[in-house]
Amino acid sequence: MTDIKKIGIIGCGFVGSTIAYTLVESEMFNEMVLIDVNENKARGEALDLGHCIPFLSQMQIVSGSYNALSDASIVVIAAGVNQKEGETRTDLLNRNVKIFEDIIGRITEVNRECIILVVTNPVDILTYVTLKMSKFDPSRVIGSGTVLDTARLKYLVGNRLGVDSRNVHSFIIGEHGDSELAVWSSANVSGIDLPEYCRISGVSTDMIYPLFDYVKNSAYDIIRDKGATYYAIAQSTKRIIKSIVSEDNAILPISTLVTGHYGIDDICLSVPAIVGRDGVKKVLDIPLSEDEMRRLKMSAETISRYVDEIRLKSLV
Repeated sequence: MTDIKKIGIIGCGFVGSTIAYTLVESEMFNEMVLIDVNENKARGEALDLGHCIPFLSQMQIVSGSYNALSDASIVVIAAGVNQKEGETRTDLLNRNVKIFEDIIGRITEVNRECIILVVTNPVDILTYVTLKMSKFDPSRVIGSGTVLDTARLKYLVGNRLGVDSRNVHSFIIGEHGDSELAVWSSANVSGIDLPEYCRISGVSTDMIYPLFDYVKNSAYDIIRDKGATYYAIAQSTKRIIKSIVSEDNAILPISTLVTGHYGIDDICLSVPAIVGRDGVKKVLDIPLSEDEMRRLKMSAETISRYVDEIRLKSLV
């Protein structure tokens, strides 16, 4: 039986260590296990994080082997090679699939009841790889998806309209990557349709819709300027985990297996889904315009091409 108050994090690079720190501050867990191919790095992160405990709730933070994950309720995978400047997320595929072969095998040897949360890019493809390699129920294999992309969009729209971004409601769905799309057709600000709110605010929609292009390119901009993105993805990961641990049943655009929704089948991509204690409870078919439906199917086809390549290599 797994312990809902115990979490494991595999990969202690910028993303993994920032996720670990964010979760320590959240005080959601009693125990955290850090694993990295560089054992000294994991040990150092565990020691450093442990020194935060006197300021927070009591918690055990250790570095360890995969055996220490045997009763973890959630295992976060943030391991993999970093995205380089000018490199697309899909360029990472071949390098990271091989790493995942080893990681998934080690997890499933000791724990077949946990929820696996994939953060490594390209996240949709690696979520699918994790699902097939682990043979877990699809509800217990989740990718961070476009939770971060959606937050970026809400932040930018809120700033442009001069309103709290938490009152902006919209989703980015599809691939967490270049083929993703914004669902503008149902976007609203506290229930007021976005075009109407723009009219009330005296802001042209021509100043809003192009913000999506910035969202798509923002990761590349950050990587160019500072080498990696990690703060916002850590918060996004925490939000997904909170919905699991606290049984929030939040609706989040996570990457999950889609089986027939929107006419798409047997692929992992980001769509709004209810996330709770047991993982993905339900995938939601939110209304899409004809153009949005077309673009979502194109996004799914983009992911499928790379999945087909994996199948040809007999990795899945």
